[in-house]
Amino acid sequence: MVRGSRSLLVATVAVAWAVAPVATAAPQPVASEPVASDAAPVHLLGQQIIPFDADFRGTTVGGLSGIDFQPGTGEYVLISDDRSERDPARCYTARFGVDDGGVGPVTFTGTHPLRTPDGSLYAPKSLDPEEIRVDPWTGDYYWTQEGERTDTVLADPSVRIAHPDGTFAAELPIPENERMRPTTGPRQNLALEGATFAAGGALFVTSVEGPLLQDGPVATVKTGATSRITVQARFGPLLAQYAYPMEPVFAESRPDPGQGMNGIASILAADPLDPTKFLVLERSFVLGVGNRIRIYEADTSGATNILDAALGSARPVAKRLLVDLADLGLDPIDNIEGMTWGPRLPSGERTLILVSDNNFSDKQVTQIVALALR
Repeated sequence: MVRGSRSLLVATVAVAWAVAPVATAAPQPVASEPVASDAAPVHLLGQQIIPFDADFRGTTVGGLSGIDFQPGTGEYVLISDDRSERDPARCYTARFGVDDGGVGPVTFTGTHPLRTPDGSLYAPKSLDPEEIRVDPWTGDYYWTQEGERTDTVLADPSVRIAHPDGTFAAELPIPENERMRPTTGPRQNLALEGATFAAGGALFVTSVEGPLLQDGPVATVKTGATSRITVQARFGPLLAQYAYPMEPVFAESRPDPGQGMNGIASILAADPLDPTKFLVLERSFVLGVGNRIRIYEADTSGATNILDAALGSARPVAKRLLVDLADLGLDPIDNIEGMTWGPRLPSGERTLILVSDNNFSDKQVTQIVALALR
């Protein structure tokens, strides 16, 4: 697409989103739309497990929390959520085959540290990287980080842009309601986690992992919770925000109750040209039980725009279950946090590639999982 056509597409989409009504009603819980139980046909192709503490060019491979596929090169880009504590915050490139026989061996091909605007490395604990996406127009990397909330530190989450060599290029604005404030904004470690391009690259869409402080409590075994999905133009302007209803925690923790969670770990445009339909990965972990990974198809077209507004009586995003990994025979099911579309199979099936974050723990695994969608 020529640059003029891209600019026209951005402008057209921006106007469409800008005229959407914004909710202003008083806060109240957002009810989930009914979730369909007739999951679309999905089957497991296979997986590869990357050895624990594998070394690549002097860095420890682990904490892989985001992945994106580059069809032009056949490579995958991955980001580590190392907070510059083991090695400098960084991204990787890798290759592996995916076909009807499963997932081939994973070969890492490159790594680069992510850099600050002044060109230096990020200091330890100064960031918390999560998702990474390759800009389909420029090849640059858009990546999210969760910021920090402690008794003494309030650091905003962010969306940053890096060149493929890791050097800083730009930073996108975030909604005011996603800034870390004493009584509002994201909870600790439940901030900007998911991100994807949409509308052919004209839009950038992000999701917070859990409910903002002002949006109510986190999910429990009895009730779900409400997160937010934000839509902005690729160059920054914020256009819309939608309430996303998350599922309850799938089981009670053992031996002590109340130690489980559910949140959005990744979001992915269902069709590269569609600005309203997404895959949403809900990752749930329960102490003493394990992980449950469910992927939903979400549609924002009928949802209320609540950009910088209270939830109120907003109509939430519609969603339906695509697949529960527990139904596919995958073993183990670890802390899966990233997903991307992979290459099409000769059958015409689409492949969906997942990656798990092992938290740099020898009790977990880094797994690359491939699913096929009919």
